[in-house]
Amino acid sequence: MFRLWAREFKNNRMIKDTCIEDSRQDTRTHKVFHALEEVCYQFDLGKPIWLDKTIAEFKRHSKARFTQDNFIEAIDFDYLEIQIIEED
Repeated sequence: MFRLWAREFKNNRMIKDTCIEDSRQDTRTHKVFHALEEVCYQFDLGKPIWLDKTIAEFKRHSKARFTQDNFIEAIDFDYLEIQIIEED
């Protein structure tokens, strides 16, 4: 089972969170992209852009923060954080 936890933060407080589960037989990358797409749908957000620093952080810690720099449209929170909490 693959699970990804996503949280929105504003003023150092969590304002929204969700956990996406994926039991399909697919690559880790595809599962992450699919889960992020589901998070954006649930939170009514545009898809964030993966910048080099975001990719490096995700590879190192299985956790990434998406700030205003990662989104094309304006966001009403400080950052979206995703973290893998369980992998196959």
